[in-house]
Amino acid sequence: MAKTEPRTLSGFMELLPNDQILFNQMMDTIEETYQRFGFLPLDTPIIELSEVLLAKAGGETEKQIYRFTRGDTDLSLRFDLTVPLAKYVAKNYGNLSFPFRRYQIGKVYRGERTQKGRYREFYQCDIDIIGDGELDLINDAELPSVIYMIFTKLGFSNFTIKINNRKILNGLFESIGQKDNSVEILRIIDKIDKIGKEAVKEELEKINVGKEQIDKIISFIEISGSNDEKIEKLKALKIENETFNKGLEELDYVVKNMRLFGIPEANIMIDLTIARGLDYYTGTVYETFLNDYRELGSVCSGGRYENLAENYTDKKLPGVGISIGLTRLFYKLQELNLIKAEKKSISDVLIIPMVEDLSVPIKVANTLRSNGVNTEVYLNNKKLKAKFKYADKLEIPYVIVIGEDEISKQVVKLKDMKTGEEKEIPLNEIDSLKF
Repeated sequence: MAKTEPRTLSGFMELLPNDQILFNQMMDTIEETYQRFGFLPLDTPIIELSEVLLAKAGGETEKQIYRFTRGDTDLSLRFDLTVPLAKYVAKNYGNLSFPFRRYQIGKVYRGERTQKGRYREFYQCDIDIIGDGELDLINDAELPSVIYMIFTKLGFSNFTIKINNRKILNGLFESIGQKDNSVEILRIIDKIDKIGKEAVKEELEKINVGKEQIDKIISFIEISGSNDEKIEKLKALKIENETFNKGLEELDYVVKNMRLFGIPEANIMIDLTIARGLDYYTGTVYETFLNDYRELGSVCSGGRYENLAENYTDKKLPGVGISIGLTRLFYKLQELNLIKAEKKSISDVLIIPMVEDLSVPIKVANTLRSNGVNTEVYLNNKKLKAKFKYADKLEIPYVIVIGEDEISKQVVKLKDMKTGEEKEIPLNEIDSLKF
């Protein structure tokens, strides 16, 4: 009988156990931090009705959707976690307490061209705060403190949370007569780090932005200095535009309150080039960079939007949120050797029975597990050398041997696999063992 070659689709990540342990540790760190700030867990279906999921989709997004029919039903795989959140809040509005603070960690699917570090199936780790009718601006200052705690816990210190406000940019465009071009200009500005200033100028010319207007835009986004100096320089421009001044007021407020939440000044930077490409961001926008590894791009991004669920309800539901693309981040950190899988097993102890009657070994395992110790019992009939080799290969730190001699003496033999030290532990003291 012909065998089928075992292979995995391009753009889908599969990890060996030691890498999966490391991946899960990163995910746990993110989830624990989200919970530390009081965000509620949420899980939404991977498959949604196409008419619901694609209510606002268009352009490139719609081309990347995995869409199929089952019988007469038109279905799609979710491509992010924000649209399912919008549906969820609109559907469950009457049962939720606002502001609604939720986190979701789950897989999303995009049928884009695969390349190194780009996946078709990948984990996103999102938090959002949704208001009913309004949402105080202080929430925009709290989310960066979540980002700060996560990346600090992941072992990074030299990173920058870059912040801007879309109203400032939109107000600038209004003041130079480019309001109708604002979305396209924002998209171009958003690419300045990738393509450079001259390429940005060329792209702006292609959409009929005049040379004088381009110069004003470039001069604006090149404003330099400390965060407070940038705020003062923006005020000194004396741009008489309501949208601009509202955005400047919001940015000043958010940055001051980020300090209140304990984020060091070294980790905060006002960057007037940060625009975020998505159309629905209306105020504060964030992007986070590891300063020593800028080739990673933004490792966490997000912002403020005014009406999350406008495609599903007439209720005004403003919100602010951030997202970490965990699969891509994990791949890139591994590629740069910034993280290393150090655990090959999640067991703290391997129990090796040297008796046919397994009642004592299993009782010892149950006791250790009830005390929170990850315990594995070697249940296969192999020689003692093979059992120790198994523990050594998986780097299980401790081995407990239980044979006839140990049972008759009412003890177990505990071996530290790192030091080689062995000692006998009375059976009645197993309950107090610490690892």
